[in-house]
Amino acid sequence: MTNPSYDVIVVGARCAGAPLAMLLARQGHRTLLVDRATFPSDTVSTHVIHPPGAAALQRWGLLDQVTATGCPPVGRYSIDFGPIALAGAPGTPDSPYAYAPRRLLLDKILVDAAVAAGAEFREDFSVEEILIEDGQVVGIRSGSTVERARFVVGADGRNSVVAKAVQAKQYADQGPLTVGYYGYWSNLPTDTFEAYSRPGRSWAVCPTNDDLTLVVGGWPYAELAEHRNDIEGELNRMFALAPAFAERIGAATLESKLVGASVPNYFRVPSGPGWALVGDAGYNRDYITAQGITDAFLDAENLAGALTAANPDEALQAYQEKRDARAMPVYQMTLGIASLQPPDEQMVQLATAIAGNQEKMDAFTRLNSGVTSPAEFFAPENLGRLLS
Repeated sequence: MTNPSYDVIVVGARCAGAPLAMLLARQGHRTLLVDRATFPSDTVSTHVIHPPGAAALQRWGLLDQVTATGCPPVGRYSIDFGPIALAGAPGTPDSPYAYAPRRLLLDKILVDAAVAAGAEFREDFSVEEILIEDGQVVGIRSGSTVERARFVVGADGRNSVVAKAVQAKQYADQGPLTVGYYGYWSNLPTDTFEAYSRPGRSWAVCPTNDDLTLVVGGWPYAELAEHRNDIEGELNRMFALAPAFAERIGAATLESKLVGASVPNYFRVPSGPGWALVGDAGYNRDYITAQGITDAFLDAENLAGALTAANPDEALQAYQEKRDARAMPVYQMTLGIASLQPPDEQMVQLATAIAGNQEKMDAFTRLNSGVTSPAEFFAPENLGRLLS
């Protein structure tokens, strides 16, 4: 390639792309960050940043900016299965809290951090073509504007223009399993991330900015058309499955429109000659475990390390291996939860055994917050200890 203008062009400036651009620019790499949106702006999202994601914000020096928005820390998760409820601490001593900031606030903090680090940022910029020469990605085109780089990264979500252009192969894929809708309620105070599981239904509750509480609920994707014209009514029928919660939200006020989404589940090969994928462009999982933002942060750190390695091409192979080793167990667990089936006999036995034991409930909570890998949690020796 002849004199590329940039070391890396990052397409997409939200929870994966902006941190990646920031990390690259902090290491002195010429980085261009582009997005078709303008900022601040909202986007469909489950909001929750689990403690591993909050730890990434702390490493980057951005956690104080998130808390300064008034987004409250969440140091307790509760998971209500109906007959049994478990509650515990989701984090570690170094990163004890989760957060659920509004995306129009969080994403602006991330973009501003990338710019402050030295990345060039262009908003309202639509990438119309990914330039490929001799089988290698070499740049992007928007109208008559052409920019070239040693690497082009797709951080542009599940409909990634980069992934489409390079025909990134998908694997371990599964179609949509659930459809979810969310809104913001006032007069629904909580300092806990609350999750409720019932056969065929699931919902979660978490405090967010402006003294509002995020409530997101869902049902099987197969029922999408059946309830499309009465979303609020179906949510209320679902809430009635937990009478105490139904009473609480019955006294609250919905302050926003209800927004909904369903997503496919997949992994994509995340790199090739001159290109890479990060965040939802590289893999996507059902919203039900609320891992999207945390995954995007950790994926950005992983890719930044590969792109700044002495041999980036070799490091990008390790990038995929490291990503899949961390993400695949959570992905498989997410698919199981998103099936919305009643807990199996093993889970009932486990929940019964640990209920009331705070140390063991904390361990279960750290599984659901992403602190502990499912592979580690469900290892026979660990299950034996929990069941004893």
